[in-house]
Amino acid sequence: MAETISIYSRMNFLPMAIPEDIAKRLIRLHGNPFVWFTGQLLKYFSRPQPWLIEFIEKKSQAIDFQTPIVGIHVRRTDKIGTEAAFHNISEYMKYVEEYYVIYQYQNPDLKLTKRVYIATDEPSVFRDARSKYRDYVFYGNTTVAESANLNSRYGTESLKGILLDIHFLSQCDYLVCTFSSQICRVAYEAMQQRVVDGGWRVQPLDDVYYFGGQNPHHQRAVISHKAVWPNEFSFERGDIISTAGNHWDGFSRGSDNTNGQSGLYPSYKVEEIVNIAKMYAYPDIHIEDNDS
Repeated sequence: MAETISIYSRMNFLPMAIPEDIAKRLIRLHGNPFVWFTGQLLKYFSRPQPWLIEFIEKKSQAIDFQTPIVGIHVRRTDKIGTEAAFHNISEYMKYVEEYYVIYQYQNPDLKLTKRVYIATDEPSVFRDARSKYRDYVFYGNTTVAESANLNSRYGTESLKGILLDIHFLSQCDYLVCTFSSQICRVAYEAMQQRVVDGGWRVQPLDDVYYFGGQNPHHQRAVISHKAVWPNEFSFERGDIISTAGNHWDGFSRGSDNTNGQSGLYPSYKVEEIVNIAKMYAYPDIHIEDNDS
């Protein structure tokens, strides 16, 4: 009898899986292995042409881009009220301030200039930030923001502006943005080819990191939990949790695949499950097995 394959079957190598042959080393190396893997592919597929390299270099010199610097992406137009919520500049700057407090503590003798790169589709964000946070130096381009409005965002100049913002965001030391935005996710992915372990170098304000069309996002309980409030659910150590999002207040939302309960749960009581799959991505390259 012929085997029947459902057209709805999902292969195990879909995002967010990483290749089996580098999985052990990659899990030891990086806090978010799939983001690293995607970042390497992204940088290869999106290698800039000479005109774009020249364009980026001129802009870098014009704004005197220096580190340390935190990048924020403030989205205000196309998805507000539909797929994304409005976030005030203060919500971003809260985490920017936290980053620089830690940075100064780690570098007590440094005369710190607190730099922030702003990428946005709303020019007024620059005025708002500069008027409220006068002890910061803000970088960015209002022309890029103006070209990103709904009436002109599909033009050539707008495309160049988006590429420029992604580049500068990926060059920042830390990101504060919304993962509901593909610009935020792409910048986070691109950052990974530049640093050893950049998994921690982001603070999202809404979604957890995801890849469109991915397989279900699962976590494993490392500490048992007894529900305290009616909107929580209980689980045992070892249970598999399907996460629906992190509220960034100490709690996440999801459901227990073992007992069927759903609701809120403490984020610190679970760990990410890294999906591993056999991928024939580089059959002609010999990889030495140094893990045994």
